[in-house]
Amino acid sequence: MEQLARSPRQLGDFIQRCRKAKGLNQSELADLAGTRQEMVSKIESGAPGSRIATIYDLLAALDLEMTLTPRSRSSSGDIEDIF
Repeated sequence: MEQLARSPRQLGDFIQRCRKAKGLNQSELADLAGTRQEMVSKIESGAPGSRIATIYDLLAALDLEMTLTPRSRSSSGDIEDIF
């Protein structure tokens, strides 16, 4: 399943959906990723300041990987998601 994430909030939403699809709660995901439940909550809510290493740990725990591609053309509404 591919997902476009252009903001911390969009990435957090995707992580949350994948966690729920695997039947995990935040504490269980945190244990798998070696972090705290509070950090999972912050990332899922799109809070600024999350360490990229922690995000990668969550992705690995969910059997996901990140692929970076050049930004596609988008509408002005998509630009608002960045800020």
